[in-house]
Amino acid sequence: MSWLRRNLVVIAGLITLAFLILPNLVVLVFSFNKPKGRFNYAWQEFSLDAWRDPCGVADLCGSLALSLQIAAWATLGATVLGVMVAFALVRYRFRARSTVSALIFLPMAMPEVVMAASLLTLFLNMGVQLGFWTILIAHIMFCLSFVVTAVKARVMSMDPRLEQAAQDLYAGPAQTFLRVTLPIAAPGIAAGALLAFALSFDDFIITNFNAGSTVTFPMYVWGSAQRGTPVQINVIGTAMFAVAILLVLAGRLIGNRRKKQAR
Repeated sequence: MSWLRRNLVVIAGLITLAFLILPNLVVLVFSFNKPKGRFNYAWQEFSLDAWRDPCGVADLCGSLALSLQIAAWATLGATVLGVMVAFALVRYRFRARSTVSALIFLPMAMPEVVMAASLLTLFLNMGVQLGFWTILIAHIMFCLSFVVTAVKARVMSMDPRLEQAAQDLYAGPAQTFLRVTLPIAAPGIAAGALLAFALSFDDFIITNFNAGSTVTFPMYVWGSAQRGTPVQINVIGTAMFAVAILLVLAGRLIGNRRKKQAR
């Protein structure tokens, strides 16, 4: 019992981690399945057919490419705007600063269905045709709050004496920002950008309201679930999970190497 008390937090963490990873393992296993019917919900036979032809289902790779394109542009837009807003909220004093800061966090607290319906109403009243651009605008508005939160936390922890030291060494405003401020804020900016990309690519509710006839990958998966889930969806999901793990491992290796060099 004493050993259990000492390691209770570790055990709970491992159980939680296993619970989170288990669905991904199920997707991995069923990506090698060869179902006899339309639904890939029961194991039938081992096969590599889906891996040999991941785009064998009509419109699957097209919707995937569209989601990646929207996520990339939404990440770029939300990151640029979010960095400027975060620096403005931390470094400058202006009227209604607290109000603006509260409004920035509103999309994070608001249910997605409310924001989706509000954006749809706005687009319809303006006579904007629903499609790629409405999805992109909605995703930028949705991801902006998360980028501001990540970057703002990093900027608030920065030591202003470093920038003052650069100015004492005759560095101009642009040089100080590029050589001192930006490298220090880079981890927060990268975290916000990665979070924005994941949220944009994975979003279904806001996209479904403002997509019109445009079909993204989450919408394709939802539609396929009504008719029969192709194995290629599991292949795409497994590949994306593997890429995410590789990116995390690469980030850890780079971080550890920089720590060793700093020592």
